[in-house]
Amino acid sequence: METLRSGLTPATSRRQAMRLLADAFARAGIDDASIDARLLLCAAAGFDHSALIRDPDLPIEEEAAELALAMAERRLAREPVSRILGERSFWSFDLLVTPAVLDPRPDTETVVDGALEVLAERQGEALSILDLGVGSGALLCALLDVFPQARGIGVDLSREACAVARENLARCELAPRAQVRQGSWEAGAPGPYDLVASNPPYIESAALAGLDPEVRLYDPPLALDGGPDGLTAYRDICALLPALVAPGGFAIFEVGAGQAQAVAALLTAQGFTDVRAKRDLAGVERAVIGQRVAL
Repeated sequence: METLRSGLTPATSRRQAMRLLADAFARAGIDDASIDARLLLCAAAGFDHSALIRDPDLPIEEEAAELALAMAERRLAREPVSRILGERSFWSFDLLVTPAVLDPRPDTETVVDGALEVLAERQGEALSILDLGVGSGALLCALLDVFPQARGIGVDLSREACAVARENLARCELAPRAQVRQGSWEAGAPGPYDLVASNPPYIESAALAGLDPEVRLYDPPLALDGGPDGLTAYRDICALLPALVAPGGFAIFEVGAGQAQAVAALLTAQGFTDVRAKRDLAGVERAVIGQRVAL
C-alpha cells in the first residue's frame, strides 16, 4: 500500500494511475486486477472508460487521487468492487448493494433466461411471480422486466434486505407492480403463482470458512449457509410448492455446482414434471426448472 500511496499523486496521469492500481491488485492475488483498477479509478475521478482511453495522459488531480487510494485500500482488503461502489450491474439495471444483501452474480441471470424459455408463450400475460429470498431484489427486478404485465411478491427473512429490495424496485421503476414482505418462506401471499423463483442459500455449512474472502467476509451468512449438505432451503421450499405454484405453473431455482440432480429429485418428489437443469455461460448446471401438472 505504501508503494501505491507514494506513486499515486495529483500529478499522476490517468494511464499511470491505472497501471499502479492494477499492479497492486495483481500482487495481492486479486482476479481481474485490471478491470477492478479501471472501475475504481473511473469512479474516483468521475470519468468513464472512454475518457480514460481518450485522454490517458491527463493528471488525475488531488481529490481523485485521495479517493482512489481509499478505494484501493478497501479492495486490497478483498472488499468487492460492487460493495465499494455501492452498485452492481445485473440484467439491464444498476442495483443498490449494501452489507445486508448478497452481491448479485451474473450466474443468477440463468434463472431469468430459464423462466423466459418456459414461459415464452405467456410473456405478455399478467403473470403472478413469487421470489423467495428476494435479497437485493435483483431476480425479481429482472423477472418483472422481462414479463412486463406481471406482478410480483418478494419475501426475505431479513428486514434490512427487504428495504434494499424495495429501493431497487423503485430505482428500476417496478415498484407499482411489486410488494416485498419480511418473514419466512411462508410469508408470501397464499398464491397460487404462475412462477415461483428462488436463489436460496446453498453453501454447505462446513464449506463457508473456505470461501473466497470477497464472499466470506462481505456477503451475509444468512444468504450463504445452506445447512449441512447445502440443501436445507430447497427441502423447505419444495414442501411448500404444491400450494404455491398454480397448475401448469413453474418453479425455478438457482443451484450450486453439483446440486442440480438433488434439487431436481426434490421437485420430482413433489409431483413436478419435465424437471430439467439449465447451464450457465461457464457450462455449470445453474438452474433447475419444473412444472406443476396442469389440472
